[in-house]
Amino acid sequence: MARKTSKNDEAENKEIAVEENKEIAKEEILEEDMPVEENTKVEEDIKAEENIPVEKKKERKPRPTLSESFAKVQDCIPALIITFISSIIIMGMLCMGIFFLNARGTEKVLVPNVEGKKWDEALLEMQIKELYPKINLRYSNTIGDEGRVLEQSPKAGSIVKGYSRVSLVISRGMLVDEIGEYEGKNLDEVRMTLQTLFAGQTKPLITLAEPQYKPDQSEAGTILEQDPPAGTKISQPIKVNLVVSRGPNYERTRRPYVIGQSINDLLQTIARSKIVFDITAHEAGSEEKAGTVVNQQQIEDEYIPNYSRVTVEMAMPKSSSDETVSGIFQAKLPEYPYPVAMKLEAIPAEGNPYTILNLNHPGGNFTLPYSVTRGTTLVLYVVDKVFARTLVE
Repeated sequence: MARKTSKNDEAENKEIAVEENKEIAKEEILEEDMPVEENTKVEEDIKAEENIPVEKKKERKPRPTLSESFAKVQDCIPALIITFISSIIIMGMLCMGIFFLNARGTEKVLVPNVEGKKWDEALLEMQIKELYPKINLRYSNTIGDEGRVLEQSPKAGSIVKGYSRVSLVISRGMLVDEIGEYEGKNLDEVRMTLQTLFAGQTKPLITLAEPQYKPDQSEAGTILEQDPPAGTKISQPIKVNLVVSRGPNYERTRRPYVIGQSINDLLQTIARSKIVFDITAHEAGSEEKAGTVVNQQQIEDEYIPNYSRVTVEMAMPKSSSDETVSGIFQAKLPEYPYPVAMKLEAIPAEGNPYTILNLNHPGGNFTLPYSVTRGTTLVLYVVDKVFARTLVE
């Protein structure tokens, strides 16, 4: 039995050795320097012996020409256009969706009431409500308002979208806190300065009372006194009283020159000036112009005291049958302590009454020229009361 087993082992070993020799032979054949085609044939022969299927040789495709490539690109153009348009549409729809999502997402909020609060508190409340404040600064006329919110827009309680702007007017404090120095300045200049200083304010801090005037050597309009004095602290709106100069010649009037004036011209001069004219008349001579002033009192000084009396003589037309009559209205008035308002009125026989002249007169001798239709009644009023009445015939 042992011998039979050893014989079998030897036979198997021989078969294994033969197989290994065949493999070695194959490798040596492949490693030899022979052309590739021969190697390929040898491989095929070996595979044929071992019944291994031989792989078919891959054929190399020819390279496409330029015209063929261009034709393929032309065939793809419609697909490219469709792809491009589809991409634009998709992107547009995506953008619109994002926009409407954000627009719809803004919530509405209630505007808080911040008027009268300090600016930092107001800004904090705006931030809590997700509102953006727009700050405007303005001077105020109330002490202690500095840094406080004076106005807001929209008003408190309004409903607005979140992140909206709310305008806030914040006080910069008082523009002035004391009375200025006005003495020695011109009244009109001070008025203009205060108007500019408190422009836009409904209740300015400083206002001027109606000034008192008095004669002074200073130029007319110069402020002589003020009350309260300069430097007075302001705690609330205040009114300043002023004493203003009338000028050195206020109580004096430039001497008049009325020679050659007609009746109407002389009436206008009397109305404008503070002179009392004592008027006399005579019948016009051949060399005189009827209805004009032919003589007046000579005055040496350029300025004379107000309501001084000046004698004037007129040449009146000769009496005729004409409807118009010229003459001098005369009345004897009491002496008044100051000039009083007077009026000479004409009441025609036919027609409506009319005023000949309004003037101020100190009383005493009263004379005025007139030229009215025959039958007119002349009425003198003293402080709106009838003092004298005359019928012109």
